[in-house]
Amino acid sequence: MKFFDRFDEKDRLTRGLQSPAGSFFCLYGRRRCGKSRLLQETLPKKNAVYHVADQMEAALQRRRLASDMASVIEGFDRVEYPDWATLLDRWRKDAPSGACLVLDEFPYLAVSAPELPSILQRVVDAAAGSPLHTVICGSSQRMMQGFVLSPSAPLYGRSKEILKISPLEFGWIAKAFPHASPQEALDHFSIWGGVPRYWELATEYKTLDDAVQRLILAPQGVLHNEPRHMLIDDMGDIAQASSILALIGQGCHRLSEIAARLGKPATSITRPMARLQELDLVIREIPFGADERGGKTSLYSLADPFLAYWFRFVQPNRSMLENASVAVVYRRIRTAFRQHTAWVWENLARRSVPRLTIAGQEWGVARRWWGSAKSARPMEIDVMAESGDGKTLLVGEVKLAAAVAEINGLKSELQEKAAGLPFANRYRKVETAVFSASAGPYSKVANVITLPDVQRVLI
Repeated sequence: MKFFDRFDEKDRLTRGLQSPAGSFFCLYGRRRCGKSRLLQETLPKKNAVYHVADQMEAALQRRRLASDMASVIEGFDRVEYPDWATLLDRWRKDAPSGACLVLDEFPYLAVSAPELPSILQRVVDAAAGSPLHTVICGSSQRMMQGFVLSPSAPLYGRSKEILKISPLEFGWIAKAFPHASPQEALDHFSIWGGVPRYWELATEYKTLDDAVQRLILAPQGVLHNEPRHMLIDDMGDIAQASSILALIGQGCHRLSEIAARLGKPATSITRPMARLQELDLVIREIPFGADERGGKTSLYSLADPFLAYWFRFVQPNRSMLENASVAVVYRRIRTAFRQHTAWVWENLARRSVPRLTIAGQEWGVARRWWGSAKSARPMEIDVMAESGDGKTLLVGEVKLAAAVAEINGLKSELQEKAAGLPFANRYRKVETAVFSASAGPYSKVANVITLPDVQRVLI
């Protein structure tokens, strides 16, 4: 599959690796998001050593790395290196000008040799000012952050760039599936999310149905146990983290509700919940306009379409799937899939707002709102955002399909809801918008944002 996006990350890496002074880079992020591919696309063709570590004893790791280094320094692997300091010191002294050393899956090396970050720090410091470049990369976000972001870490403050590689935006999925309609692209994104490797695996199948059944639902599928592998990379207590994700995926969104289902006090899950947020697996939502520090109104949801799909549809049906009932389970999933797609579309609609011009204005970050209206009745609004000058409020409704004839009615309802907001008098004007994933046509209707509109800006 072609290499998509990462223009900024690639530019930053290229600039650093072309610098006459030495540089140290750290890349980290969720597995399968393209860290290794980014490095392979960016590294110079000459004098670059790209080494992928694995879970082996330190002596075997050094032997493998020495073999890779021999491609740049002739005879490097003819010597047995008793420790990491000896190996890396020789690399620093004998590597040609402009050489680059990439240590991919660096946490595997550090687990087998805890002294390695300190040794690497000494090598990086000694090479400062000389044209020698070092890159460490890994999928364990917890460990990678600990290596470079903790003030007590040996490598703290050494990085020229610390690049977090996240899933790609929705707009790029059309490049991976060029023959898909916008609605089909939404279906793909609702399952695979923005993870390039998932896209690549799915392109090997003729239909989305076939890809889902073989890759995710089948017990032998490559992605059947993917959430477990993600948690192993970063969480100490996999059982608790998996339980929290499962409860959120099945509709528990308040901290108190999640804790009650686990049979624990809410205070006991605040730390694992915070960790899941740091890993971009869970997002904490607060109503538009609410105080960020307020916890009572907070709702928690899964941050990723793939995780949401897996914990909603796969996890509850694992027993049936183990009994070779893939087709039966998939038929059940298809009946509820539109609800899942609607949730994904609503999130994409909100994400697109700051990148769109709506009613001739630019807008800030959009959120949804829930709470009590002036009448004390409960009320929800899908999309709310403030204009750049703070004078206008945008309120929006998100629909998978909105008929042209119902648009004006929806906008009238939005105006009524906006008037009932407890903070309505803060704004001089209210603009309404409808986000529809259907094709329309809406050319004669103002402030209707379609799926292609969102797809165009989310890149």
